[in-house]
Amino acid sequence: MFSRNFFIRIQGPFACFTRPEFSAERVTYDLITPSAARGILEAVLWKPAICWEIQRISLLRPIRYIRICRNEVSSRLSTAKALSAAVGDKAMPDFYADEDRTQRNTVALRDVAYGIAARFRMTRRAGPRDNIRKFEEMFERRLQKGQQCYQPYLGCREFPASVEPWDGGGVLESESRMLGWMLHDLVFGVDGKTEPVNQPRFFVAELRCGVLEVPAWEEVKPTIPETSHQ
Repeated sequence: MFSRNFFIRIQGPFACFTRPEFSAERVTYDLITPSAARGILEAVLWKPAICWEIQRISLLRPIRYIRICRNEVSSRLSTAKALSAAVGDKAMPDFYADEDRTQRNTVALRDVAYGIAARFRMTRRAGPRDNIRKFEEMFERRLQKGQQCYQPYLGCREFPASVEPWDGGGVLESESRMLGWMLHDLVFGVDGKTEPVNQPRFFVAELRCGVLEVPAWEEVKPTIPETSHQ
């Protein structure tokens, strides 16, 4: 059971949808990934009873890149140690950023805007009082008022996103290119040994006249392309 289609405009000054084949440096995909778009919609409305599905991603602004070089720390304080220090069991360990600093490069996107066509389906966790119409009205009301469960972001938390209704216009129809292998989403579940697995699913993405058609979840096999191991 699927909801009606929703059309959402997502935009922001910066974005970085990191490609998994680059482990040391952050290099973005040319376009927002379906999983990133799903996360933004979940920031507006997430319930255990529904699951979002991205159908199309439209490019509303030209693809532009920006290179950022930043000093970052290689490690962070564990939550357990922080809680222990907070209750007075142990002293807060010393941390010197200058001794744990590393320089990393980021290839990000700038001045991005996307039009998303999406819908949601009911899950097995839906209760007896849950129904599609209820969540349709809830999402539409929250989208119109700008209400969010948490701040949506464009790949990285330091790149906030604004979310609003979209009328379907402004697509850059002159943009057509092959985008290569793109992350569709992750499979969350357990294998035969009851061990948790997070298995990525990739698909060959192609931007045609400014629009990326996202295949259905069932059409994407849980395989990892060879390029992701480089």
